[in-house]
Amino acid sequence: MFSALNVSIHVDSNTDSQRLAELAHWPIKVGIIIVLGAMITLGNVAVLMVISSSVSGWSRNSRYFLLSLTGADSAFGIVVMPLNLWVSLVKDYRQGPDVVCHVVAFCNATIYSTCMYTLATISLERYIAVLYPLKYSSLMTRKRTLLLIAFSWFFPPFLLLPVSFPDGIIEVHFSTASLVCNPTYSTNVGYSMSLTCFIFFPCSIIMTYTNLHLWCAAKRQRKKLRKYDQNRRKRSDVASRVLVPVMAVYYACWAPCMAAMIYNAISGNSVPEWIEFVVVWLPTSNGFLNCIFYFWINRSFRRKFHLVFQRLLLALCPKLAKAFGWPADPQTLFVSGLWDNNNSVYERSSSMSSTCTLMTLAEDVGHH
Repeated sequence: MFSALNVSIHVDSNTDSQRLAELAHWPIKVGIIIVLGAMITLGNVAVLMVISSSVSGWSRNSRYFLLSLTGADSAFGIVVMPLNLWVSLVKDYRQGPDVVCHVVAFCNATIYSTCMYTLATISLERYIAVLYPLKYSSLMTRKRTLLLIAFSWFFPPFLLLPVSFPDGIIEVHFSTASLVCNPTYSTNVGYSMSLTCFIFFPCSIIMTYTNLHLWCAAKRQRKKLRKYDQNRRKRSDVASRVLVPVMAVYYACWAPCMAAMIYNAISGNSVPEWIEFVVVWLPTSNGFLNCIFYFWINRSFRRKFHLVFQRLLLALCPKLAKAFGWPADPQTLFVSGLWDNNNSVYERSSSMSSTCTLMTLAEDVGHH
């Protein structure tokens, strides 16, 4: 098996013995990466099928941000995973860093950073939409929306460009523990720490600040609603149900990776094999979980997905669609789509997952 991997290992050294032990787990790790990649790709393809056209209750700006997020998440499955698996097959572990490994490390870091910036811009847009609805149109113009998206995609490559040069300011190695081309952060502590200061910490501060304010606003609104609905059924705490998981998943996926990066930069040591594998690939799992927390829990999205899937199944396999009891008449599907749009009239234009729910709470006060 190891000859197929182009590996020549000398067991007379501790380093080579460690690599031998790590490569023994290669099939298990590859299997995990492939399954994760398939989940990310299929989930985001389904999302793209739905939001490529208008979704009731979602504004054009919201769709732009969510398309950007879908693109960044999809890149985990169609760029990051295939590139690193390919390097794990062809890399000669006796050799030092090469041009290919530097380019792959640059792609990895760029996509990771783009995803974090995109999540931060979505939180910012949601914050303005909910807390400043009357100023939303003037604050979040189409031009500003596109500029924020462009910043999320073009600033990370500029910031991470030194990683792509073999004789640059930071070294890169292929890790047999995580099967990823990674910068050796301890070779340039200043640059490594500046990356966290420009990427992880600003994005985390923006997401925490905006989502915390949204949660507090929803909590205050919920207390006001209790005064009007004392004799009605108890309202569910939708803010906690949506915002808390979003932030918990974000920190669970990204914080361990950043902690391992800072540890390597300061100490020069790597974390144990399986810990490194988990913390390096955890952020990619965020690409699948985003499909759930930013899309699938939204009612309008689920309706639109059901309609798109129904049309697709009718086109590809009418008999199976008939077995499900779905109408084969295109006119019936058209009417169903109109009904879906009318049913979501109370979901504001700037909505997305949690925004839709929070703004619906605000509208209920107006009705009373």
